[in-house]
Amino acid sequence: MGRKMAEDGILIKFVNVEKTYQIGEIEVPALRAINLIIHKGEYVAIMGPSGSGKSTMMNLIGCLDTVSTGEYWLAGENVSELTDNELAHIRNRRIGFVFQTFNLLPRANAFRNVELPLIYAGVGPGIRKERAIEALKNVGLGDRINHKPAELSGGQRQRVAIARALINNPSLILADEPTGNLDSATGEEILQIFDKLHSAGNTMVVVTHEESVAGRAARVIRLFDGQVVSDTYNHVHAQTTME
Repeated sequence: MGRKMAEDGILIKFVNVEKTYQIGEIEVPALRAINLIIHKGEYVAIMGPSGSGKSTMMNLIGCLDTVSTGEYWLAGENVSELTDNELAHIRNRRIGFVFQTFNLLPRANAFRNVELPLIYAGVGPGIRKERAIEALKNVGLGDRINHKPAELSGGQRQRVAIARALINNPSLILADEPTGNLDSATGEEILQIFDKLHSAGNTMVVVTHEESVAGRAARVIRLFDGQVVSDTYNHVHAQTTME
């Protein structure tokens, strides 16, 4: 099959995806025969106990790892056939990451952290400055542009990470336990930002073990032993038809 295939409305498509890790002489299956479609504009939570395969699925969706067998299509492109350099390009241009540990550069201020993807993308300094400041204002940190991570609260650091994730207008926002290091009130603030991002048309995929976080998504995919054991919709307005 070719590397490009236009399918209206489909952002993520797994076709018989399997992922196996080699540990010594033993092969350990992490994902087994996954078939999955996520449409543009969906808000999806991926859940499962430790060892269920949800982190592996996140790494595949985020182009941080590659499938062992099967195909992964992202925005009509067969990602499973791309080189490491091409995968890095996809990660920077099409995917915005939000991690539990924030993954901010400790010696760089909020502005520098947010503009980093634009530097990799070759965007000029004038446009970088304008877009980075705008992104920080959009998450309520217009007055914290020059603060380094150590000078920010946990919630503010996660807001910087969200601003960085949005800076390249990605096709997909991928969050891994985004409230895991935050107290409940601050976590609620971050989830409200996610609600607004989804309302604005962004595609959201959140990997979590928290039912309260998954409850914000319109769709919940549950994994167990590397397989999808349920795929349900939380709200009546969620899209339930596959195109």
